[in-house]
Amino acid sequence: MKPDKQTYWFPAKRFGWGWGLPTQWQGWAVLCLFALLLMTGGLLLLPRHHTLLFLTYALVLCALLTGICWMTGEPPGGGAENRQAG
Repeated sequence: MKPDKQTYWFPAKRFGWGWGLPTQWQGWAVLCLFALLLMTGGLLLLPRHHTLLFLTYALVLCALLTGICWMTGEPPGGGAENRQAG
């Protein structure tokens, strides 16, 4: 059987655009992996290479996280309006 309500990994922010903290274990796993990769990149790239390389790496990670939130999260923007309408 298919559940009636879609389960989002990331809820929409109550005010503003974007997503809040994860509500499912998959979202927490993605967020922890993001933090781990960001810290690892900082430890490996910053001491030996240019800061620009780390910034590019961090930007790619942020873009990936945003894409995952977009695909698995509640539609962003208007979280408060969506709650009031329902």
